[in-house]
Amino acid sequence: MLFRSRNTETPLARLRLALWPRVSWSRSAQYFRKRVVRLAGSPHAVALGVAVGVAVAFTPFLGFHIIIALPIAWLLGANLVAAALGTAIANPLTIPFIWAATYRLGRFIIGAPVRLHRDGSDIPYNLAEKSLNAIWPVIKPMLVGSIPIGIAVGVFAYFMVLGATRGFRAVRAERLAARRRERRAAAHPTLEGA
Repeated sequence: MLFRSRNTETPLARLRLALWPRVSWSRSAQYFRKRVVRLAGSPHAVALGVAVGVAVAFTPFLGFHIIIALPIAWLLGANLVAAALGTAIANPLTIPFIWAATYRLGRFIIGAPVRLHRDGSDIPYNLAEKSLNAIWPVIKPMLVGSIPIGIAVGVFAYFMVLGATRGFRAVRAERLAARRRERRAAAHPTLEGA
């Protein structure tokens, strides 16, 4: 093949690369930021899409974030790709913190005791194998807590992405205008000596 890598990676190397980027986290974050600000659509639509994705990522429905975010983004007229990219805030590094924060806030809002035992004794054993009735006492506070946190972080993400997208497009428009001026000047040189 034309663009195939010379060295095939082992499954263990691919797993390591999925968990830890090859260059650095900052470079991966820069790539993600550039990917978002270059999306087609108005800056409002892109920012709203990211905000919807980020807000949905705080819900406890792991694995369904994109499926939930896309219809909401479509109903609001937001960028669908931006909504899908916004759900990436819920990743293996952030999920424990997101779930702990939503669980604690949800228990506080509901009025249940907020203390969380370090040994996990307040969370039922083998949650994945339990029925919905058995895990509802855990899911309910997380769902209630995810609403205010998701909205707050979504609003913050909206304004961050809106500013970044507008700034990127303004710089790009100025750069394109400068190139057009240079091309016009090169195509129609003025007679300075005459």
